[in-house]
Amino acid sequence: MTASLSSIEQEKVKNHAGLRPLPASFEKTPLQLVGAEGQLQVHTAPYRGSFSVVLSQALRAAGLGSRVMVAQFLKGGVDQGPDRCISLCGTLEWLRPDITCCITEQASKTKGPEHSTNKAVNEIWETCRKRVFAGDLDQLVLDEVGLAIELGYLGEEELLSTLEQRPGGMDVILTGPSIPHRVIAMADQITELRCFY
Repeated sequence: MTASLSSIEQEKVKNHAGLRPLPASFEKTPLQLVGAEGQLQVHTAPYRGSFSVVLSQALRAAGLGSRVMVAQFLKGGVDQGPDRCISLCGTLEWLRPDITCCITEQASKTKGPEHSTNKAVNEIWETCRKRVFAGDLDQLVLDEVGLAIELGYLGEEELLSTLEQRPGGMDVILTGPSIPHRVIAMADQITELRCFY
């Protein structure tokens, strides 16, 4: 003969065993997808030179399908300009000014903004600004933009304004020496290469 337990006795057994009743069903809230948050990165050094890690990162991102633009403001000699940018991996655009050599000297105040070198650098900047405002890039590399500002080819205020208005999901990476202090203050990540003698 088996004895059946009353409901009160069953509860006592469950409690003694550490079993608790499941809570009443609750209303589930739908999942909220979080969009990608872009970063402002600075890679700087006291000297001019290539930041191979940044260029590798840009190439890798493009190879994985991200829309990337690399703009080199002071490097020329390859007969480029905005109308003849190079396309790599199908989604990486490489842009240099239409000048015969690399820029190493200050912008001439006597020649004015119409001078071919000034004009070529500003064409690269305007292309970059348009792409930032269009929001059609995942990553934008601005190589030696700080030095272009220091040499008088571009304005710091315009750079700051553009960076503040960039789309939330866009990564912007600035490389080279002479990055303005206010840009460094805005940066999410700063990498500084130093020379030790």
